[in-house]
Amino acid sequence: MTLAPSKTEENLRRGFKYLNRFMVFWWRLGMGPYFNRPELSGSIMVITHTGRKSGLKRRTPLNYALLEDEVYCTAGFGAGADWYRNIMAHPQVEVWLPEGWYEGVAEDISDDPDRPFYMRQVLIGSGFAARAAGIDPAKMNNEEMAPLTQSYRLVRIRLDAPRTGAGGPGDLVWVWPLATSVLLGMLLLRRRRR
Repeated sequence: MTLAPSKTEENLRRGFKYLNRFMVFWWRLGMGPYFNRPELSGSIMVITHTGRKSGLKRRTPLNYALLEDEVYCTAGFGAGADWYRNIMAHPQVEVWLPEGWYEGVAEDISDDPDRPFYMRQVLIGSGFAARAAGIDPAKMNNEEMAPLTQSYRLVRIRLDAPRTGAGGPGDLVWVWPLATSVLLGMLLLRRRRR
């Protein structure tokens, strides 16, 4: 039996959906690496996954830890998170990291004996998000963190190959020169009218 999410959890999910759209848009504008501030917003990547029902490509920003050329992330809302269910159905993913774009394969390692270590690294890399959930990975020991992260799913993504080409991070970077040109044109027109 699964419990219905609390009102607070529903509000958090709704808030993250809006924030996620904003973050993906900024990554597409080429600004994603500038948002990677582990001390504030956290280490943020974008994962591209395939919808389990629709078959459409979906993008989700996530906090992560990069350890020995593998990416670790968590589904903080548990196994019900849409992106998590999608990667369980279709483990081939793409990952946008500040240092590049990669193909990879995702797997749930929630039962790994080293879960506390990996979970701590991801939570440290999550910036304010862990603290907002009442978790301080820098101060709490494993026994204190375990009950708070019990429902979290831990995911490892093995990076297989770098990607290039259309459809990746920065695919909307062309907007910047266009917007600058339009703004400059408007300023020039305004000056001429004076």
